[in-house]
Amino acid sequence: MGMYNEQLLIGTLVAINIFTFLIMVSDKRKSILGDGTERIPEGLIFFMAVACGSLGVYVGMLLLRHKTRKWYFQIGIPLLIFQNLATLYIIRQILS
Repeated sequence: MGMYNEQLLIGTLVAINIFTFLIMVSDKRKSILGDGTERIPEGLIFFMAVACGSLGVYVGMLLLRHKTRKWYFQIGIPLLIFQNLATLYIIRQILS
């Protein structure tokens, strides 16, 4: 894998995970305020986790104590971290 491709892949992953973490921050804020503003759908959070943003969701769960009572987040997000790692391994093998 060329240096440029690797840097591009890493930069993309960092951006996806920061964006996903910010989605968690926004949803946590909306849940605390309870002012009737529309919450972030859990399906979107899971979609972002599947799209290699699982680490951002997991960090949000730990730091914000958000979505930690939902069993499908407790089990699903760590499993998606492994799925994301496998996907990245396959992408890296294809590009090299």
